[in-house]
Amino acid sequence: MSNESLNDRTPSGENTSARTEVQWQEILTPEEFHVLRQAGTERPFTGEYWDTTTEGVYSCRACGAELFASRTKFDAGCGWPSFYAPLAEDRVRYITDESMGMKRVEVRCANCDSHMGHVFEGEGFGTPTDLRFCMNSLSLSLRSASE
Repeated sequence: MSNESLNDRTPSGENTSARTEVQWQEILTPEEFHVLRQAGTERPFTGEYWDTTTEGVYSCRACGAELFASRTKFDAGCGWPSFYAPLAEDRVRYITDESMGMKRVEVRCANCDSHMGHVFEGEGFGTPTDLRFCMNSLSLSLRSASE
């Protein structure tokens, strides 16, 4: 086996770190590419998962890495799926985002470096972590517990 990280592989074993942006464009829809690879944001209250209560695991839509559990999802009233914690800290990575005239923390998939959304702290939602991982539905796929 080569020196590449197993974290750079999809659940099926495909190496995602070697993909070029052109290859991502071929795999993803234009909307998915805009959000996942260009750090876009879908409009609030329009995504597939903003109000779902289905039990299961949310994975990165680009590579399939499992990122969030439904048990950590909560209604933040913002129009995007919100979670108070990832499955494990090594599943995501954080980048300082100073775009749009404010300082925020961007959340990316640690496996394929795709944009998921942003994390906010101290908003008073009463969750165990006092964090709100505000994710784009287009960045996620849900595998229900019944599957």
